[in-house]
Amino acid sequence: MKTVELEKDEMRKEYRREDLGPSVRGKYYEAYKKETNLVLLSPDVAAAFPDDASVNRALRALLKLAQRSAGLAGPSGRRAKTQR
Repeated sequence: MKTVELEKDEMRKEYRREDLGPSVRGKYYEAYKKETNLVLLSPDVAAAFPDDASVNRALRALLKLAQRSAGLAGPSGRRAKTQR
């Protein structure tokens, strides 16, 4: 198989730039941003988790605990006193 070496940033002769249409910078940026949820953990936090699944388990447990706590609290954020 014959390989063709091209200089960096050089198109082949059979392609013409005008045939490719106008280029738009950041054309897909908003769509990419919506579909990507990348979070960078601080090194000390990342050291506590061996992989992404363990981070997700810990966060789900924290969410469940927070929801349970919110369910016990009244509107003021304190436990409602029971009448005797």
